[in-house]
Amino acid sequence: MKAIRVHAFGGPEVMRLEEVSDPKPGPGQVLVRVRAAGVNPVDTYIRSGGYAQKPPLPYTPGFDAGGIVEAVGSGVTGVAPGDRVYTVRTLTGAYAELAVCDQSQVKPLPANASFAQGAAICVPYGTAYRALFQRAHALPGETVLVHGASGGVGIAGVQLARAHGMTVIGTAGTDRGRKLVAEQGAQHVLDHTAPGYLEQLMTLTGGRGVDVILEMLSNVNLAKDLTVLAKYGRVVVIGSRGTIEINPRDAMVREGSILGMMLWNASPQELDSIHAGLFAGLANGILRPVIGQEMPLKDAPRAHEAVMAPGAYGKIVLVP
Repeated sequence: MKAIRVHAFGGPEVMRLEEVSDPKPGPGQVLVRVRAAGVNPVDTYIRSGGYAQKPPLPYTPGFDAGGIVEAVGSGVTGVAPGDRVYTVRTLTGAYAELAVCDQSQVKPLPANASFAQGAAICVPYGTAYRALFQRAHALPGETVLVHGASGGVGIAGVQLARAHGMTVIGTAGTDRGRKLVAEQGAQHVLDHTAPGYLEQLMTLTGGRGVDVILEMLSNVNLAKDLTVLAKYGRVVVIGSRGTIEINPRDAMVREGSILGMMLWNASPQELDSIHAGLFAGLANGILRPVIGQEMPLKDAPRAHEAVMAPGAYGKIVLVP
């Protein structure tokens, strides 16, 4: 099969398309024929060698895939060859024509979702779900700021929050991105590149501020986030690319909370809860992953550059 392989940590150019042996599923494992593989910012952090957890070299990148079960190992129940599935991580990497998963890493893909949408579920929607409900404990009737709402996690956050009965304020840096955020259900959309956009937010909330912030770029925005929190508000740190200085008094006077989150810290029970909720939302059409770009597998280096570029628009997927 063809797969992207990384033999040394570094820039996007270290990813190369190679011919490798087809993997075989062992006991309790599932072999998935990958129809689409999701590209996430975390993939770039791991590839560069800057992530806390480094895979042994060489390795195939990627956690998220949508595809069809090709074969199953002994002892596997509940899934069979021919089933449409999406992956919750893999054992061998998703940037490939075939991927081996533990049985627990394979979830059913509803018939109304495409394989590309299947590749856009685990990290983006799992992250948004955990941030909103397991970390921030967001409630219907509260107001949420999705700070950077036009990318994969942001769109997921907008859709989940609206379905939960929240008032959603989303931001994006381009006209195209803001139009997308509005289409996904945000009641208010702001331009986070414009001076004074946080003053607009305070006007929209009657000076109260927001109850929850989903923050995609904390090293730029966290200090400002604390100034627009409502009393007892919560900022969930989803993404950060560096350090930042904050004024702790901004949190003190509001009794606000800064909550870190990482999807892989979720317990097995929490992950089961996440994916039960996501399956229901996908099946009934409330959750609709937006695919911004589809690229051939060989263009993985270009996909890694695109996923880190400003002006996010939906999900980037690779097609083997």
